[in-house]
Amino acid sequence: MIAIIDYGVGNLFSLKFSLSSIGASAIVSRDPDTIHEADALILPGVGAFGDAAEKLEETGMKQVVLKEAAAGKPLLGICLGMQLLFDSSTEFGMHEGLGLIHGQVDAIEPKLTRKLDIPHIGWNQLHFVKDSELFDGIPEGTYVYFVHSYAAFHCEEHLIAETEYEIPLTAAAAEGNVYGTQFHPEKSGPMGLRILKNFCRIAGENL
Repeated sequence: MIAIIDYGVGNLFSLKFSLSSIGASAIVSRDPDTIHEADALILPGVGAFGDAAEKLEETGMKQVVLKEAAAGKPLLGICLGMQLLFDSSTEFGMHEGLGLIHGQVDAIEPKLTRKLDIPHIGWNQLHFVKDSELFDGIPEGTYVYFVHSYAAFHCEEHLIAETEYEIPLTAAAAEGNVYGTQFHPEKSGPMGLRILKNFCRIAGENL
């Protein structure tokens, strides 16, 4: 079973639907016992980093996620959920993240030399930096769906995939049993579903 962490931020039920469509057993929960019984966790998220970090703390989910990740349970952060895995973010001030992957989340726009639309919205290619089980069967250059104004930087040792938006941007990162995708697999068509299926298989799900 895959537990989707419910802390009041994220597109929970479309993610649950996507997991069901690939044959995975998934539940949306903020119950620590249910989450503990799950084979893997997904941390979704949309909105601002500081608000999401605060809600993680308020709901008690911060400590639950940290405890389960420390025990070796596979964890996937998606979009803002991925950003929360890092040490900190500068979005509307300095905010502390979960510290499960080293790096800092910063605004994209000041790093660009020409005027591009921000947020970065739409389909963009994946370029793989390291081999990862998360991308088994996914071809180099696959298009996936992004919606973000901030990205993870200073995380080179954890980088597994980049995308280009004038500059290289972190598309996916990993540290041990912890994975993050800046893009939305659940909105990325058949290849996105394949990535979700790969994560479920990492968790031992027989799909």
